[in-house]
Amino acid sequence: MEYKNQIWNSSVEEIVIGYKEKKDSYLCTFCGEEFEKGHIFTVKDKMYDAFGAVKEHHQVEHGFTVDYILSRESSLIGVSEVQQQILSLMSEGKDDKTIASAVGIAPSTVRNHRFKLREKEKQAKLFLALMQSLEEKTKRSISQADCGKIEEIHPSATMIDARYDITEEDTEKTIKTYMNESGALNQFPAREKKKIILLREIMKNFKQHQEYQEEEVNKILERIYSDYATIRRALIEYGFLERSDDCSVYRVKE
Repeated sequence: MEYKNQIWNSSVEEIVIGYKEKKDSYLCTFCGEEFEKGHIFTVKDKMYDAFGAVKEHHQVEHGFTVDYILSRESSLIGVSEVQQQILSLMSEGKDDKTIASAVGIAPSTVRNHRFKLREKEKQAKLFLALMQSLEEKTKRSISQADCGKIEEIHPSATMIDARYDITEEDTEKTIKTYMNESGALNQFPAREKKKIILLREIMKNFKQHQEYQEEEVNKILERIYSDYATIRRALIEYGFLERSDDCSVYRVKE
């Protein structure tokens, strides 16, 4: 199953509530799991219709939206590491004095961060309005460059920089150059951008919400490239897969 990336195609409201409504189903905005209308689903041994199921799924699998977002890389959500730590403590209901002690700063500094984050929120509203208005005026998405559409970054990425400046044309050329028709690699490139493209393609061999033993992961990757250990490490390094502390169980990283 193709790696899901629903969050970038969702509105702010849909991200906050954790799901979006389609004509015939409800879709989790974080992992893409779909619940078809008119069907009954079991979540944690309880029965739900599609609407109830997507809401329960969101709570069980992802928890509160604020905590899910704060678990991402700070660069992905546009805050500093200190601000991310402060926001996480705020989410836990801590007061300014407790937050200051935990972070190692003065309570007045916490208050200053509150001010900065409030201003950032106001700027974000104007920025979203700016981008929407720009697209409406020019009839062109900001991601539409002259050389092709810039593709989205996977939300679990561990580093956000120019290496993700990848167009659909880049993807097509790289896959054609490094992969054969059966999806096997003839070479694993050194260039970061090409690595990301190929790792993203390799992720189509893994299913979300499924646990894999290391032997299973190795078996899947060995069919793709003889040095499967290198690919496995890269999938973890770039935030596509995560593994348990004892390295025995792997999952698609959300």
